[in-house]
Amino acid sequence: MRFLFFIILFGCSYFNIHSASSKPVGQWEFSTITDANGNELFPISELDTFSLLSDGSFAYFLRAKDSLVATGSWLYNNDTLRLSYERPSDTVRYYRTTYTESDLLLMESGVTYAFTRKNENLTPVLESPPQIDWQWTSLVKGILGLSTLLFIGFLLSKHRRRIDWILILKGLSIQILFALLILKVDFVRDAFDKVSGAFVKLLSFTRFGSDFLFGDLINTDSFGYIFAFQVLPTIIFFAALTSVLFYYGILQKIVFAFAWVMRRTLKLSGAESLAAAGNIFLGQTESPLLIKPYLERMTMSELLCVMTGGMATIAGGVLAAYIGFLGGTDVVGQVFFAKHLIAASVMSAPAAIVSAKLLYPETERISSEMNVSSDRIGSNALEAISNGTTDGLRLAINVGAMLLVFISFIAMFNFLFRDGLGALLGVNELINDFTNGQYDGLSLEFVLGYLLAPLTWLMGVAAEDIVLVGQLLGEKTVLNEFVAYVSLGQLMESDAFADPKSVVIATYILCGFSNFASIGIQIGGIGALAPSRRGDLSRLGIRALIAGTFASLFTAVVVGMMI
Repeated sequence: MRFLFFIILFGCSYFNIHSASSKPVGQWEFSTITDANGNELFPISELDTFSLLSDGSFAYFLRAKDSLVATGSWLYNNDTLRLSYERPSDTVRYYRTTYTESDLLLMESGVTYAFTRKNENLTPVLESPPQIDWQWTSLVKGILGLSTLLFIGFLLSKHRRRIDWILILKGLSIQILFALLILKVDFVRDAFDKVSGAFVKLLSFTRFGSDFLFGDLINTDSFGYIFAFQVLPTIIFFAALTSVLFYYGILQKIVFAFAWVMRRTLKLSGAESLAAAGNIFLGQTESPLLIKPYLERMTMSELLCVMTGGMATIAGGVLAAYIGFLGGTDVVGQVFFAKHLIAASVMSAPAAIVSAKLLYPETERISSEMNVSSDRIGSNALEAISNGTTDGLRLAINVGAMLLVFISFIAMFNFLFRDGLGALLGVNELINDFTNGQYDGLSLEFVLGYLLAPLTWLMGVAAEDIVLVGQLLGEKTVLNEFVAYVSLGQLMESDAFADPKSVVIATYILCGFSNFASIGIQIGGIGALAPSRRGDLSRLGIRALIAGTFASLFTAVVVGMMI
């Protein structure tokens, strides 16, 4: 049972790898539909295409009407093609299959569907993630961005003369190495794509429970229904899965391995190494549970490192939500954003250490002792699932409530800005003309966008998109990352970005819990584990927010240099 996680992940990866390597992959032209006697049943347009994509998804495209009429996932095994439809309705169908390099026959209940392979290059039926051409200016801008962040961090440092620049350079080097491996080395990139696909496959299992509870409600295309009945359930499922992995000791071993590497390479204390590694998988209040016995006697620098790690990374449950925000129901899009979100969470762990040690260098002796606390385990697997489900439900309700309240507050502030102050000063039309209609008047998005635009330019964002990404960074910091990711998804849907690279960089910039609300969450959550440190947590709150934001920006700059 200790290998449960690896069995699950291997099984999900198997489906993706197996389907990707099957020969039916390609785009096929629909030719005929015949009955058992060879009689044609329905006329088929020669422009109709059926695509079996290498990521395990399929699509039937009615090109005469420029309409995508069926989508889902597929698996080929033992001469049988299984199609799991997501559109037009959820169902699974099995076809006995024969094929050659040029022909494909699908047989079901005496009906034969015949296809011929399309030889010419066609526009992909499912929209693939955009290809981004690297330019040398990205490297120059990235170096400028890193230098600017390091300089600002130096100015804000508590003990400038005690900054360990070797640690800073090592941490940044680890980030750059991760980025090179994930984005530029083919076999690592392919392996990471498989892991991302497996993660998406794992999250797709939530659909079965959602189908049972909500039925046809989850087929509605509106964002509210998708969020309530598809995104939030993934948080609950993943929280329960994490709890099971914790119970069987699998998660602790993975965290320990990451922590051991960071302790040896960056010379950290054992406790802060565990917390930093734990934040890759757990949330900002769950990760400190791993080091509960150490919290009371941590140095201020160690405590800031723990807080910054929580601000700079995301929990697995909300990672699932972000994939839903950005990838929607498109498997290709989900895998694309899963890859970058997982990479962001991993890369932000060393970035958080760099930021914390830059703003508050260590001045005291530290301990290398490293033992994982097991307070949350529970008495058996069922109790672990139950505890995880309860925690996930609480988190899902909290996420939904936060979005409801914060988006309502944005609407209220924008009413006061645009219809109140903007109308009084007569600047709404000027702003509309100045932004070419991007903003229709004085608004919170306009103020944040232009205030933070210079910073996002340093991150590698295209000049045409710096205001949009600045707006998203401001929403994340002032409100929270959920609101910002919702905005990012809406901007993507409206084709607001001029450069696809801006979308990727924004994904990394927003990937973290660094916002003002998190200060209170950490004071309450970590303070409950170590009551004597509440005062220290309060004093370090703003510094942790800055350090967490810096960590996300460090990660975004490094990625911006590579793409």
